[in-house]
Amino acid sequence: MVEIGVQDNQLSLRQLDEQPIHIFSQIQPHGMLLVLEEPSLRILQISQNIESILGISPDHMIHNPLADLLDPFQMERIETGLKQDNLDFINPTKIWMRIEGDDYAIFDGVFHRNSDGYLILELEPATSQENIPFLSFYHLARVSINQLESSSNLRDFCQIIVKEVRKVTGFDRVMLYKFDEDGHGEVIAEEKREEMEPYLGLHYPESDIPKPARRMFSSNWIRLIPDAAAEPVKLFPEVNPISHRPTDLTGSILRSASPCHLQYLHNMGVGSSLTISLIKEGKLWGLIACHHLTTKYVSYELRKACEFLGRVIFSELSEREETEDYDYRIKLTYIQSALIDYMAQAENFIDGLIKHQPNLLDLTNAQGAAIYFGGEFTLIGETPAEEDLNFLIQWLRKQGEEEAFYTDSLPQIYSDAERFKAVGSGLLAIPISNKNYVLWFRPEVIQTVKWGGNPRQAFETTHSDGQVFLSPRKSFEQWKETVRLKSLPWKQVEIKAALELRKAIINIVLRQADELAQLAHDLERSNAELKKFAYVASHDLQEPLNQVANYVQLLEMRYQKALDDDAREFITYAVEGVSLMQTLIDDVLAYSKVDMQGIEFQFTEVETALDRALSNLRKRIAESRTTITHDPMPTVMADSTQLMQLFQNLIGNAIKFRSEKPPEIHIGAQRIEDAWLFSVQDNGIGIDAQFAERIFIIFQRLHTRDEYPGTGMGLAICKKIVECHRGKIWVESELDQGSTFYFTIPVGGRERERRNGRKIQNDLFGRG
Repeated sequence: MVEIGVQDNQLSLRQLDEQPIHIFSQIQPHGMLLVLEEPSLRILQISQNIESILGISPDHMIHNPLADLLDPFQMERIETGLKQDNLDFINPTKIWMRIEGDDYAIFDGVFHRNSDGYLILELEPATSQENIPFLSFYHLARVSINQLESSSNLRDFCQIIVKEVRKVTGFDRVMLYKFDEDGHGEVIAEEKREEMEPYLGLHYPESDIPKPARRMFSSNWIRLIPDAAAEPVKLFPEVNPISHRPTDLTGSILRSASPCHLQYLHNMGVGSSLTISLIKEGKLWGLIACHHLTTKYVSYELRKACEFLGRVIFSELSEREETEDYDYRIKLTYIQSALIDYMAQAENFIDGLIKHQPNLLDLTNAQGAAIYFGGEFTLIGETPAEEDLNFLIQWLRKQGEEEAFYTDSLPQIYSDAERFKAVGSGLLAIPISNKNYVLWFRPEVIQTVKWGGNPRQAFETTHSDGQVFLSPRKSFEQWKETVRLKSLPWKQVEIKAALELRKAIINIVLRQADELAQLAHDLERSNAELKKFAYVASHDLQEPLNQVANYVQLLEMRYQKALDDDAREFITYAVEGVSLMQTLIDDVLAYSKVDMQGIEFQFTEVETALDRALSNLRKRIAESRTTITHDPMPTVMADSTQLMQLFQNLIGNAIKFRSEKPPEIHIGAQRIEDAWLFSVQDNGIGIDAQFAERIFIIFQRLHTRDEYPGTGMGLAICKKIVECHRGKIWVESELDQGSTFYFTIPVGGRERERRNGRKIQNDLFGRG
């Protein structure tokens, strides 16, 4: 029994899962166990029943060599096998030991090494039961396999297995017990004495075979308990004198079962048991459990024969299980190939998954599916609402980095899923790049399950001397349960098909990403060439324009008296045109220099940049009688010159587009989450809301040059500067009500990326 403290009001079976049953330091009393140190074969520990079997006190044998118990001939054979590092060469070996006087006892000796590297020798009394001759066992196995090959389905196949095992072993009851994904088990085949109560079709809770026991079954293919009522025998000493730890008995055939398991067998009326592990792909798939009403000893040779038969027939069972899924697997392979073809041909891989037949739902026999990619959902079939899906994605991201997550009872592990149980009690999810997902859903299917006793009362509690004890239930009567919040389970072939699709999606997404990266590189190079052209062309145009201006002015001065009014007017037009051209060139140069390679952001006092902008505008401020106020300005990561130009353009526009009243301008600054929000507010003529986006496009103008002179590039330059600083710019305005331009600069900023690494901005001549 498992003892639990009084303070623990809610008894938890977690203690069963944490029991170190492999280091109980107790063995079954029908044999003896010795822990030996190599290469001397010195006895470190020995079972205390050596005294009752051989008449030797255990403390007299500790630290003595094994040779004190065996004759030289036996020692030579054992040492030869150990030197060859081949324990199969000496397992099992007949060992004679003197009892009293001239009498000898004959044992079957089996060696193994534990995880700590100590040699374990286990001795079981040799029985008078004859060994199975090889040819007899071969014919027995051959007949069994022939019957298995002739079975029509998996259930019939399993029934033949238990029938043949019972024929070989002679146990009263033989069951084939299969584990499901939840850890529960079901008896899927049974062969028994007629008068015994049937267990076929019953389910048993996970706690009937706790995790430590399952780990032991995975390590040992066969496990014998010849007398479930026998008192276990302790090792002497209980702790290994060298390691100062209990000895690991994981590989032991004599290791005593846990008290809880022995009580469980007693409650079932079982006197002895033999268990054969069925392991598939390294995991415990199920068990062949043999029960006898009375004590029953099975010799080592017969146990190994059963182990061999178990391995052979289970390999056939695994193949049969795969065969039953073969047709379905072929169908899913076809669907998978079709989806890959659709994705490869589509511009967007998502279209390839949902816009054809077969589609994403057919791959896993789901009723609904959702693709979460780039922050957006694409839905097909019956699915939860997008709000629920958003929370589900967040929950999935916390579940680890598995290639596939699947469950047929999502509401039981994610309580929010109960809201959409009608469409999403079952979930299969595969992650793709950048935390994106493909999700499949199955609806709730209400089922009736027959249990071997109430699974919620798998253990009973008793009280004694102020302590609470946990013991297995006494009732194994059939108990029916209506199971809700579960869907049909996902088959392994469906999960494998989803994983194969995941690989295909990732490959296609990566390929498309490479293509986009190459396109971006080509556009970046083209953009760079346009910028270079704009810079060089603008720079080279300055000199001839200056020459035109100089010659026109020289012409006016030298021939002023000879010029009539029309000529003077033409010269004035020419000077104004050259001046406008020079302004345009200056703006083009300014635009092309924004985001030029080599500019590094640094901590910049915004007030300093603002003061420089106001200094450059002081003449216009004075002439227009403009009043300017501002909030205290912060320090940000920015380019000081670009920040000055940004304020200069916005304040200059506020002065230019003024109403009849003298301009009143306020520059604001406030912290919002991870950014600084700046504003330039005026009382000017305002902007029609329909043009709020258009004004930031290069060369776009809302007024003629006669009304408001300018090139139409000022706000485009502002937008480019703000975007280079990883911010946003926008305007809120109404006609005749003034305007407020807002822009953000991230707190601390982000060091400006090199041109080759950032997204393509508006092409210099690509708009307007």
